[in-house]
Amino acid sequence: MTVVPSAEAQRDDAGRPVPPGGWLGWTATTDHKRIGLLTAGTSLVLLLLMGVFALLMRAQLAQPEETLLTAPVYDQLFTVHGSGMIYLVMTPFALGLGVYLVPLQIGAPGIALPRLTLLGYWLYAFGSLTLLAGFATPNGAHADGWFSYPPMADSQHSPGSGTDLWIAGVLLAVTGTILQGWAVLWTVLRRRTRGMTMLRLPVFCWGMIATCLMVIGAFPALLAALALLAVGRADASVFASNVWNIGYQHLFWFYGHPVVYVMFFPYLAAVAEVLAVFAGRRFFGYRGAVLSLLVFAALSMSVWGHHMFATGQAANDYYSLTSIALLVPAGVEYLGMLGTILGARLRLRTPMLFALAFVPQFLIGGLTGIMVGTPVIDYHVTDSYFVVAHLHYVLFAGSAFGLFAAVYFWFPKVTGALLDERLGRLHFWLLVAGTNLTFLPMFALGYLGMPRRVASYASFDGFGLLNLLASIGAAFLAAAMTVFVVNVLWTLRRSRLGRAEPAGDDPWDAHTLEWAAPSPPPRLNFPADRPLPPVTGFAPLLDLRRRERSRT
Repeated sequence: MTVVPSAEAQRDDAGRPVPPGGWLGWTATTDHKRIGLLTAGTSLVLLLLMGVFALLMRAQLAQPEETLLTAPVYDQLFTVHGSGMIYLVMTPFALGLGVYLVPLQIGAPGIALPRLTLLGYWLYAFGSLTLLAGFATPNGAHADGWFSYPPMADSQHSPGSGTDLWIAGVLLAVTGTILQGWAVLWTVLRRRTRGMTMLRLPVFCWGMIATCLMVIGAFPALLAALALLAVGRADASVFASNVWNIGYQHLFWFYGHPVVYVMFFPYLAAVAEVLAVFAGRRFFGYRGAVLSLLVFAALSMSVWGHHMFATGQAANDYYSLTSIALLVPAGVEYLGMLGTILGARLRLRTPMLFALAFVPQFLIGGLTGIMVGTPVIDYHVTDSYFVVAHLHYVLFAGSAFGLFAAVYFWFPKVTGALLDERLGRLHFWLLVAGTNLTFLPMFALGYLGMPRRVASYASFDGFGLLNLLASIGAAFLAAAMTVFVVNVLWTLRRSRLGRAEPAGDDPWDAHTLEWAAPSPPPRLNFPADRPLPPVTGFAPLLDLRRRERSRT
């Protein structure tokens, strides 16, 4: 019998434990880079699955009175698509990005609370499987929307175990997200390298600080709401009173609005890093941007009631005022991005293309958010396709472009290889065309009165042409994602064969400490024989290059 030595028995030349290899090395790892890759990789796989659900829905809506999908199946698809994108894709990818990058950016050898971080991933992974398992139940998956308002989601109106699995899956996934948020925040506070003061943190780290504060402050409200929903499904008398129905909405939206910024700040911060690097200058208005992120995070906790204008149970004047006040910190952030690129000699590589497109496209989502935060407009567009368009300009035209900017930017650091530039540009232009062709017509559909969450519409409604355009746009999105997957898989295969374009440690002339580490970084991030450069600002590598040029 062959005896495999334990991880504790395996040591390197310096006497440090060597982590186990193979699948065990990934599933039981305490290396923050592996945990970050597991989290981000799982979320990208789920992104593709949610995209398939969206394509099926757009095929159903391409023509009036289409019968490709039945109404119950359509309801399950749009519920799991919405739930998946928010609970399982955009939020976990943002936290996975923080788990991977924050220790590297602050010069730390690892993340604080590594086992808690790993537990967070496994809760998220099991939660995802639990939520999707609803499709295998006799009554199908949950079908009452990603918000699951009672009494619509109680046991009388939503019988079967699909809803129970949805509740359990979201509880697990969100609990995992909270744990990872705690770990990232504690790492920033406790594990910074020498000279890395709080006001020398990179912009991305500040984006993650604001994100984690909202995760810790707002996400427990969702856990309370789901616990209330579970109790109500067991005891039908709970939701017989409208007090508990409205109370559920208050709890849910106390989570539901900050989560929008949890799905925005990390991608905004990633875009800020990319813009600065490819403009060859420091991010403009750094201190103002830091302050605006913190103010934005605080204000995000005070605007939830604008989702409830139509209930008649919200203080409309107050929530409208706080919603419009978000324009101030948002304007500071946009000023920082524009000030960084105006007048600069830009290098238009693929990460920069995605970052530049993020700026105007997210602006559309942000401005239409102010519109739906105004009661008189909200009454007209509530539960219409205008809201669908707004949400997708925030989460896809905005945050997803930030996500891809981050992927193309940090992929060479993670793998040591550059993604193909030609395929990257093709991916970008297909995504731009598909995004705007899909979601711009939805603003008009909402204005004309098309309700959201409908599986079909009559030919005399006049919605056919705009829906056809949106469905054609979805085909462009599918082509774009196919190109992206081909690019990633082809590059990884060529890298294993030694044929990919080598990235080196810093292919972009970047600004932050992760680019001082080898690509990919070793177990403890920074080798002992390669001392970190001195940290004199929030762009230490840029400062180092400028000092070296001044000496020559």
